[in-house]
Amino acid sequence: MRPYLNRKGDSGIAGFEIGDDFIRIQFLTGGPYLYTYTSAGRENVEEMKRLALAGEGLATFISQHPSVRKGYVK
Repeated sequence: MRPYLNRKGDSGIAGFEIGDDFIRIQFLTGGPYLYTYTSAGRENVEEMKRLALAGEGLATFISQHPSVRKGYVK
């Protein structure tokens, strides 16, 4: 799992792992949570990958999109 850069310093995300059709996110409390194309939607997962690699905005994106927030597999 790669560490999340947390550029603003206030994220609840510790790390992530990216696959072809998924992203696994390790939160500081709880997790890891697996989001797939099937569970959260391709566009959402691709945006989560982009934000994870940028190290900014991922937790906000998840919290502001109910289909993502509840769209994890496990």
